[in-house]
Amino acid sequence: MTHQEPDAKEAGAVTFVNTFTVHAEPEVFEREFARTSEFMARQPGFVRHTLCRHTERPGQYVNVAEWQDAASFRAAVSHPDFTPHAGALRALSESRPELYRARLRRDGDAAPEGPGLDGTADPGEDV
Repeated sequence: MTHQEPDAKEAGAVTFVNTFTVHAEPEVFEREFARTSEFMARQPGFVRHTLCRHTERPGQYVNVAEWQDAASFRAAVSHPDFTPHAGALRALSESRPELYRARLRRDGDAAPEGPGLDGTADPGEDV
């Protein structure tokens, strides 16, 4: 097996945002999502995720997951063992998955961080 370096557009951390509209009991969805979470947490490149439930619409959820890079995320969702997890969640909900790259991050009182804040662009990014 050969190792391929990711191109510039694949390098760097990404955030996966998946919005769910659940048509099952919320507790059933959350249990199934927890099983998927256990699988994802074992995948190379996984950093963390947070599943949030809407405060006023109990059937609406959003999952925000951080990955070391897009290639790691794509490998995880392409893994054959992910197929049953995806199928189980699809049986309970409709989802809108999207992959993002961070542009601005701020923690508490700290100064903002992100590409372009110092007048430069990400490596490999079109300016």
